Amino acid sequence: MIIATTDRLIIRPFVLSDIEGFHRYRSLPSVNRYLYSEALDLEACGVVVNRKITESSITTTSPVLSLAVIEAATEVLIGDVFLGWPRVEHSQAEIGYVFDPSSTGQGLATEAVRWLVGFAFDEVGAHRVFGRCDGRNEASVALMRRVGLRVEAHLLQNEFVKGEWTDEVVCAILDLEWYGVDSKCRHRSVDWLGRVDLSNP
Repeated sequence: MIIATTDRLIIRPFVLSDIEGFHRYRSLPSVNRYLYSEALDLEACGVVVNRKITESSITTTSPVLSLAVIEAATEVLIGDVFLGWPRVEHSQAEIGYVFDPSSTGQGLATEAVRWLVGFAFDEVGAHRVFGRCDGRNEASVALMRRVGLRVEAHLLQNEFVKGEWTDEVVCAILDLEWYGVDSKCRHRSVDWLGRVDLSNP
């Protein structure tokens, strides 16, 4: 089942056959450097992918959506994105993403994350979309800025991760900013969120 297509990508729910491709990049220490996780072996990747398979819809009772990002030309899994609703009552959506380093430098990650932000506003009805990353992850901050998010905060040593204190950068964008101040905002009520189900064929 295809959730969405962009110019060069297919963005869809995870399936079991994604485990090997997921392991290809999540097993790299460089990919996990700024994540909470360490490099994952194949068995651990299977556990994560099986969990992501269950996160194919987003509702008030299932507030996390995980999707695989496929390069259409090669049909290769190049990364994954997620959309979460940690503060449903305030219509705030959190975005996250991890990409295979071999796919960088082509604008594919930007294309996927731009779609994700648009989806949060257009289809889910978010009022504010935000992302967080390790303060040392300049590439991630740059990606969020490319798709329109602004840096709202740089929190100094706010988390102790992997044996060291780390900074956190928070980037965000409002619906009025996404659509333009003069555009009619398509913001929906929180009640509408309960009817979102991306698992429908």
